[in-house]
This record gives sequence, C-alpha cells and structure tokens, in this order.
Amino acid sequence: MEKEPLINEEAAPPHDHEQSQNARTRRSLNVRLAMIAAFTLGLILYIYRGIALDTVISHHDPSPSSTVDRILHETPLIDGHIDLLILIRAIYGNHIYDSNFTQPFEQGGMPAHFDLPRAETSQMGGAFWSAFVPCPADGFDFSDAAYAPFVKATLEQLDLFHRLADTYPKFFTLARSAAEAERNFFEHGKFVSPLAIEGLHQIGNSLATLRLFHSLGVKYATLTWNCHNRYADAAVVSIDGETQAAEPYHGGVSAAGRDLVLEMNRLGMLVDLSHVSVDTMRDVLGGSVEEKGWKGSLAPPIFSHSSAKAICPHPRNVPDDILELVKERDSVVMVNFSPDFVSCKASNSSSGLPELVEETNTIEHVVKHIMHIGELIGYDHVGLGSDFDGIPTTPRGLKDITNYKDIIQMLLDNGVGEKDAGKVAGRNLLRVWHEVDRVAARLQKEMDPIEDPLSPGIAGVAVEA
Repeated sequence: MEKEPLINEEAAPPHDHEQSQNARTRRSLNVRLAMIAAFTLGLILYIYRGIALDTVISHHDPSPSSTVDRILHETPLIDGHIDLLILIRAIYGNHIYDSNFTQPFEQGGMPAHFDLPRAETSQMGGAFWSAFVPCPADGFDFSDAAYAPFVKATLEQLDLFHRLADTYPKFFTLARSAAEAERNFFEHGKFVSPLAIEGLHQIGNSLATLRLFHSLGVKYATLTWNCHNRYADAAVVSIDGETQAAEPYHGGVSAAGRDLVLEMNRLGMLVDLSHVSVDTMRDVLGGSVEEKGWKGSLAPPIFSHSSAKAICPHPRNVPDDILELVKERDSVVMVNFSPDFVSCKASNSSSGLPELVEETNTIEHVVKHIMHIGELIGYDHVGLGSDFDGIPTTPRGLKDITNYKDIIQMLLDNGVGEKDAGKVAGRNLLRVWHEVDRVAARLQKEMDPIEDPLSPGIAGVAVEA
C-alpha cells in the first residue's frame, strides 16, 4: 500500500508493511486457492503428527481444552504487536464516534483481526498497541523537516488511543508498569494495554519527544521501521517504492543511538529490536562489546513481532546466533504471524528477500517457529507478536485473535508443558517488563535525563541580545 496518504488523511485499508500491491494481490489469490485444500491438509497433519521440529507439528481439536482455559485465566495472553490504531486511521479517519465505526467495533464485523466481540471470546489478556506511522518517502533523509509530519501523525495516533481508552476502558486502559499491568488484569479484569511506536523516525530526532511519548503511555519503541534513522540500521528499506534487504548505514547502533538506548533504559521503555538489522540486534544485546566497546542496553530488550530465521530466512527474522544472545540477556522474541516471516525460502531475487512458501503458510508453522526458539534457547525466551491488523493475510488456521488459544493448545499437544505454555502466552513478556522497570528505578536515582544537543536560540535561530 502507498504509505504517504496515511499522513495526508487519504485513507486506504492498511496492508502488510513489507509487500507491494501486486504481490499482495497474487498472494491473496493464492490463499483463496489454497483454502480449497485446507480440509485435506488438516487430515494429513492429524495423521502425521509429531513432536520433533523436523516433523509436522500436530493438528488439534479446534476446541481448546480446559487446560488452555486455566492457563489463560492464570496468565494474561499479551500480544506484542497489534496495528489496530493505523487500521482505524486508514479506514475511518480516526473517527470513532460514528456508527460506521461503533457498530462493527462493538457488535462485530470489523475488517481485519480485532473487534470487541472477538476480544471477549478470544481469551486474550492484552496487547501492545502500535501507534505506527510509515517512514518518509526518502528513507535516507534524516532531517527534522523530513520527520516533522510523522511526529504530528504519531501524536494523532496516541490521541486516538486515549479517546479509545476513555470510551472502552476495559480494553484500553494504559499500563505504565508491569505491576500496574498485572493489577489491571487480575484485580480489575482489564486488558494489559500499553502503547508502542514503530521506528525512531517518529520522534523527529528528539529525546524530548521520546520522553513526551513515554509520558503519554508509550512503553516500547522499535528502533527502526523499514528505514534507517540517525540512531540505528534497519533490516529492510524501501528504495524507489521497492522493499529490499538493507545495506548497512551506521553498521548497527550509532553514537546517538547509544545515548537514546540509555535514555530508554532510564525511562523504563522497552527497547524493541523487531525490524532492525542483525548488526543493530547484536549491538543492543551486548554482543559487540569487544569490537565496539559498548555493552548495549542495560535492560533486556524485546523482539515485539519477529520470527526464527532458521525456519524462514527473511532479514526481518532472528538468526540462531542472535537467539543465543537473547538467552544471555534474558530477553524474549515474540513470534510474528505475517506469512512473509512465517513460511519462506531463499530466492535469487535482486531484492535479497525470500520467496513465500504457501504450502507451509499455516498455524502449524507458526508453532514450529515458537518451538524452534523454545527448544534452542528455552521457553523463557519466546512469546506471541501477531502483527494483526497490519497484515493483509494470515496463515491458515490463524484468521484472527480468536485463534490465540489454538496456538496454546497446539503447544500442549506437541509436548510443551503447561508452565512453558503460560510463559509463551505472557509470563515471559511480564518478566522482562518487570526487569526493565527495576533498571529504570535504579537509573533514575543515578542519572539525569539525557538532553538534546540544542544550540541557544528559538527554532534553531540564534537570539539577538
């Protein structure tokens, strides 16, 4: 989809951030054709069920067991990334009081993957709501002027969330700490609902803006979207409208990026490594300390919506050597449901991006990603980050938020213990969030906020005596 119209209010339904319109059309057709064989595929998966990751992940009864109900009663299932806010902007122009929005949102039938009736039946416990806005058309222009419209658009998206929270407090009450999130869920029956931004182009080169976003409820910031910025390198970039694997710009995190990560640590914002380059991942996770002399984030970072590169070799996914650093830093990777990152194989494309494999574009393959990470580094380090409402298609068996519990059931069916399944659902994210809060409490006693390097004057113009 053309992204710039979202800033100019020319709304169109949001689609996957990585795909071109032609590719989306072809893939949508492929999905419809593939559905013809879905029932047969389900029978085959049931017969040839297996636990090992090199065998087919087992099929399951579509009705989750009482064990799943108990797990999701005891642990909030928290999705690391839902794009509801940009969907509302694209389709409804951020107008949430008209019946064309309220009727489908409150009664059911909203486009894409989330509405209130589905939320009530899904057994989900919350989500990080992304206040996404796209990169500038020229992703290599890091100027304040280039970023200014995107700061404005971000504020509009944050305002949208706060208006949703006023209208639907059960689902959108902010959680500003892990302890508050748990109280909201267990004591008040409310969703765990922090905000997020998706790329530091959204702060307009300003730590002051980052702090203000944090004060409005933003609990994590993805360091990049599909463009480099002054702070860090991205995994993929868009050049002349074509998405491709990115060449290094800073070689990871820049000097300004190190200060920014420290300020995020001080604030208690989770540092999100989805969308970033492998060099950026390694730097923030502390894997470059001998080479670069920087220990990385002082608090464990997260991957809010990324999958395993060993299963699907997309630049957006996490390689096994980085997963080992995830374990060392007590971090968590929240597995993405986007078909591009779930089911793919290497290709000879000039873009450097892999090819979609429709045959394994299934819920079973999503579970395979989860189990790969869990078996490699432990189930303390994996969660769910769907990218719902930001992707045009989903794997078969994962039509929307009502299928979260099917994933938990499939993990149980494949030998994952109840305790580990609960960790995947939300305990891991809460553990990391608690540690981020502890680091912030310490740093706030030890250091002042990091100030932007502004010159004296007003709006960049020196003041005359």
